Amino acid sequence: MSVKPSPSNPQQPQDRIVLARIDNRLIHGQVLEAWLPFVQADCIVVASDDVAAKPLQKKLMAASVPREIPVVIGSLAEIAEFFSRNESSRRILLLFATPAAALQGYRLGIPFSELNLGNLPGGEGKRRVSCTISLSDDDLSIFRQFAACGVRVMARCLPSDEALDWQVLAGGGAS
Repeated sequence: MSVKPSPSNPQQPQDRIVLARIDNRLIHGQVLEAWLPFVQADCIVVASDDVAAKPLQKKLMAASVPREIPVVIGSLAEIAEFFSRNESSRRILLLFATPAAALQGYRLGIPFSELNLGNLPGGEGKRRVSCTISLSDDDLSIFRQFAACGVRVMARCLPSDEALDWQVLAGGGAS
């Protein structure tokens, strides 16, 4: 599904992104029930090479969203192209699965100035820094790159939680 163009749209693409979030679950209950109403988004955009390449997963993910909320799911390059066309005046909740995908999307031109960390699961080479976030040295390097570009990276699982700067979450040694 694509979002219809709005020729009278004076906003820049980054003004329409009301939340850019990294969460390996992408579209799930917390996004739909907590974040969507909190940021008053009226469109969900998923930037994922993996999901874009799997038609069934793409269809199931889109089907989980209420019908009145448009969903755009595409590869990182497709979503960068979507934003470059400046076609939508909708309030967009943008989702990435990993820090690496968010950085790649940013480098491709997906415009955001803040990035919310949701669920980043543990694994080999990762250190648990909160109940929902585990980070690797590569993740920390990516967040340093975002900081150098002026992108604010904050951890905030739910809208009711206090936002924490990634450097505080990482123990202050990430700067």
